[in-house]
Amino acid sequence: MRSIQFTSPAGERRVGVVEGGQVRAVDGVGSTRELAFGAIERGTRLQDEVQRLGLGEAFDYALLLEQHRVLPPLDHPDPAHLLVTGTGLTHLGSAATRDKMHQGADEGTLTDSMKIFKWGVDGGKPAAGEAGVQPEWFYKGDGGIVVAPGAPLPLPPFAEDGGEEPELAGLYLIGPDHKPYRLGYALGNEFSDHVMERRNYLYLAHSKLRACAYGPELRVGALPEHLEGSSRILRDGQVIWEKPFLSGAANMCHSFENLEFHHFKYAQFLRPGDVHVHFFGTATLSFADGIKAQEGDHFEVSLAEFGEPLRNPLGKSAEVFAPGGVKAL
Repeated sequence: MRSIQFTSPAGERRVGVVEGGQVRAVDGVGSTRELAFGAIERGTRLQDEVQRLGLGEAFDYALLLEQHRVLPPLDHPDPAHLLVTGTGLTHLGSAATRDKMHQGADEGTLTDSMKIFKWGVDGGKPAAGEAGVQPEWFYKGDGGIVVAPGAPLPLPPFAEDGGEEPELAGLYLIGPDHKPYRLGYALGNEFSDHVMERRNYLYLAHSKLRACAYGPELRVGALPEHLEGSSRILRDGQVIWEKPFLSGAANMCHSFENLEFHHFKYAQFLRPGDVHVHFFGTATLSFADGIKAQEGDHFEVSLAEFGEPLRNPLGKSAEVFAPGGVKAL
């Protein structure tokens, strides 16, 4: 099942199931979070809850996208209760990409990035029920940094770069029992400042405090072991860069279960009602190929198993804070 959240022409929030070129609205719910709470309460799956509620009115999917009525596939009415996080160096090709940014010397003087990557290769896929080596982890922000499919990714005035990061994101809801429930997966553009990160890997935390996008669809159920999508950048309607990206368990040095464990092992991430969006990492960056995105460029992340591509232009945000702007009370 693939689902979206959208606003109807009447301005109502709806949840819809994608059926070809149409979206069928789920009766009786206005958000994916509400739908998931119903499934948790009844001890069923999301598909079962959709079947119980039934499908109603049909909408033209392409028109919803064109009119920018499609929302992120999971959100929270209070953005402070949606946490966006991620893990890096999780894919088998990610070390080579990262090493282009943080050049090491030889095997005897490995960069810290290469050390963590090798730890993941050796211990990132433990046996069921066991904990493997912990991955690189970072915090991006709360729901206030999330932009909808089709909306601009704002580039802060202090940013040195605004580059795409095509990857998968896991979408989760913390149930009343303090346990995380995975609703499914979505395409994501994690969007980072790679120039800042390249200056020194200790700037990674700064480089990640940027906007992001995920969707437009939530894919429910197990993932194929091998996934191959495409990431590209368009400028003035012309493709200036395009490259395939790989994901899925067969292309990763950490299992999804291990990445999830090392996120949700922290008690502060198990607050009932909270939503978590966790990016699983990538091995493909246009920055590694010498591309510098410009305002007005369009990012496009596509993967057949996830339906419609995730498209977002690069915009610019207004300056909201200046040096010396803190006032003493």
